[in-house]
Amino acid sequence: MDTGQLIYILSRLILGGLASFLAIMLWARTRDTAWMLMVMGTIAIYGETIYTIVNLFGVEGSSFLNIGAMPLLSILLHNFPMLFFIAAFAVMVTRKYRRR
Repeated sequence: MDTGQLIYILSRLILGGLASFLAIMLWARTRDTAWMLMVMGTIAIYGETIYTIVNLFGVEGSSFLNIGAMPLLSILLHNFPMLFFIAAFAVMVTRKYRRR
């Protein structure tokens, strides 16, 4: 592992950990559906980061559920954050148009 990869991994872990920590702090203070979905998306991004780094180190997960050559878990973890963000934005848009 070279210095560039080490800096990449550490920056992803530190910044993702900070974002997740602050998201969890916000989660404890709010009951708004849109913000809850944003928090879950942020935490899902950090989970995907951890999964990617573990795979980078060569630890393979269970590969019995594959879609083609891709593990199902990898596909889900890469798409969950965007699904949470889409749901959060949809809730916000619905609120804005309902008030008119």
